[in-house]
Amino acid sequence: MAYYEYDGGDRGGFLSSIPPVTRNLLIINVILFAATLINEEFMVKTFAMFYPTSYFFRPWQIITHMFMHGGVWHIFFNMWSLWMFGSVLEQAIGSKKFGVYYFLSGLGAVALHTFVQYLQVAPLLEAGNMPAYYALVNTPTLGASGAVYGILIGYALLYPDSILTLVFPPISLKAKWFILIFAAIELVTGVLGTADGIAHFAHLGGMVVGGLLMWWWKRSRRLYDRDLWI
Repeated sequence: MAYYEYDGGDRGGFLSSIPPVTRNLLIINVILFAATLINEEFMVKTFAMFYPTSYFFRPWQIITHMFMHGGVWHIFFNMWSLWMFGSVLEQAIGSKKFGVYYFLSGLGAVALHTFVQYLQVAPLLEAGNMPAYYALVNTPTLGASGAVYGILIGYALLYPDSILTLVFPPISLKAKWFILIFAAIELVTGVLGTADGIAHFAHLGGMVVGGLLMWWWKRSRRLYDRDLWI
């Protein structure tokens, strides 16, 4: 196990006890959520992710959508998961690796989500169903969930036998079983199109990229090497 320097919380309270990348991600997400509460229309149109053919699409949305959230519970569960599991992951592999891991997971999420949108858009254009087409491409996608799901699978790969307990229902399982169940739920609900309003394939994209990256680092023995973090 390698240890990385960060303030252990002796001087600065709760925030200083959180590793730096995780802490900064939490702060940015909260700031942008507060701004969204003040001017939701501007923030969503500007920083949420739109399909590339949408009038509202801007290149920076590929990154900024990861810091946007649509409601209190949305940001709460994402930030709680980021704090709980991201802190552990960052301490284990170091801040540089964790930063790369987080953003690549988020990019994997938006890539798979956009590809699935393309599969939905193509037949609409072919059929000339323009109302449905415009409704789809102008629907914003926002949230850190894709990157967070990458963190969850990263945690499960590093600590597969650690016991996790849900608050409701109070079920305890090893991390490796929890992540398999989550992946199966996302795949089934994504294919069936249930739980409308949730980007299931974005979650899966984050898990796939995060899982492959963690697997590669472990296989190449670069996981705990501070210099070989790419």
